[in-house]
Amino acid sequence: MEIAHIDSLEHARGTQLGLGYELRWKLNGATLSAEVVGQRSIEVELEDADFFDVFASPFFNSLPVARDGLLEQGPPRDYTMKFVTVPELEVVLSAQRYEPRGDRVVRYSSGDFSADIRFGTDRLVATYDGFLERLF
Repeated sequence: MEIAHIDSLEHARGTQLGLGYELRWKLNGATLSAEVVGQRSIEVELEDADFFDVFASPFFNSLPVARDGLLEQGPPRDYTMKFVTVPELEVVLSAQRYEPRGDRVVRYSSGDFSADIRFGTDRLVATYDGFLERLF
């Protein structure tokens, strides 16, 4: 479960509750801080990556879609993300593809994984095929 407080696409914070961990993250422009409560914390700079991505956080899947207007039909877009694993808080570069499918659906793929993500009218993730669902 995650609760996100979104001021803008560049400024947001959230708390994620997983099996055996509590993650708190904060996005402040080109800086992401993350803490697994009682274990460790990191602060990461975006540098040459396009966006941050945090495991199991739908907010971060919304960033390229909202910024680049991917809710309409159009060509796929490839991005390099600074991906933060949870609960390890390891940072790796991740090649990700977002392919607009129309009707507010985007096909996400990275490596061998792919899923359709449906977005609400607010350009935030509503459902992530078989993985996540926004409750309100």
